[in-house]
Amino acid sequence: MALTASARKLLFTAHLVSSLGWVGALAVFLAHGLVSLWTADHRVVQALSIAMAATAWLVILPLSVASFITGSLQALTTAWGLLRHYWVVFKLALTMLATGVLLMKLGPISMLGEQALVSNAAEVSSELRLSLAVHAAAGLVVLLAATLLAVYKPRGLTRIGGRREGREVGPAPTWVRISSGVALAFAVALIFMVALGSHGPGMHVRH
Repeated sequence: MALTASARKLLFTAHLVSSLGWVGALAVFLAHGLVSLWTADHRVVQALSIAMAATAWLVILPLSVASFITGSLQALTTAWGLLRHYWVVFKLALTMLATGVLLMKLGPISMLGEQALVSNAAEVSSELRLSLAVHAAAGLVVLLAATLLAVYKPRGLTRIGGRREGREVGPAPTWVRISSGVALAFAVALIFMVALGSHGPGMHVRH
């Protein structure tokens, strides 16, 4: 799919704004969560809980979807391709992971906002706020990793990329093997937390 130079610049701008906006909005969400855990003022807890819910639904969710869509379109309309280079594949996977966890946490986030609106401020779940802060911090790490990939674009053709370019593809680069190991460890830890009923995505909906 070929785009004009103006269209490519517009798409790049949209992806840049949505991606960096997502990082910034998630950082604000995390700050709200941490302050709500540190403060002893129940009114502040109530206000921050409502702000967290509004930020998640009105800012973070639209930006995450926009980042995923524009990033995919960029890959499909440039020489990088969607599955030709490891860094693009990993960046797409990280974006999908962050978006997927966000979608699963929207239920608990909504519940937090509802608690703050209809309950006594002292009853707003500290356990839920802690869980959301932990997930937000992890999400920031994931998004920063995706940003680093987009900036540095480490070398490495996938087998699909090698076939399309008619080149022999050797073993995966070291950074790919290390990243795959980290991703596997993260997945195992996530499954372990869900199995224990700890801080897995959506676990607090039942409370």
